[in-house]
Amino acid sequence: MAKGKIKDIVEEILSQFLDENGLELYNIEYVKEAKDWFLRVYIDKLEGSEEEYVSTDDCELVSRFLSEKLDALDPIEQNYYLEISSPGMDRTLLKEKDYVRYAGKQVDVNLYQAIDGKKALSGELVGIINDNLVIKDEKANQIEIPMNKVAKTKLTVVF
Repeated sequence: MAKGKIKDIVEEILSQFLDENGLELYNIEYVKEAKDWFLRVYIDKLEGSEEEYVSTDDCELVSRFLSEKLDALDPIEQNYYLEISSPGMDRTLLKEKDYVRYAGKQVDVNLYQAIDGKKALSGELVGIINDNLVIKDEKANQIEIPMNKVAKTKLTVVF
């Protein structure tokens, strides 16, 4: 079965269940690594939730539910490992809503090609404005980067 179709099935199975449990779907990966296939489902707390982080109990709850549903439907032909986890503290921002949710947080930005001699930038996330990623550097200067030049944006882990 096509990877896209598997992701759609998983999203459909989980949609209501996650919502009922104060969670949301962050990302789904269905990948082959060496000889093994992995179905990785990343979950997050709903924005505004009392609890900020996904617990191991949350992951176990989703894993049991999804495993049972996938076993019943059997949409995946080959053997695979099911992994449920949070996106982590250094999560990659994937969707526009992630850029809105984490505005004001520190981010690390990797670029496809250097801008002013730099392929990596850090700063405070302002958001996406007119298809540009906007961050503030340490001197509070706004830097605008066309989104088509951004390879990856991740939250900075600050201790």
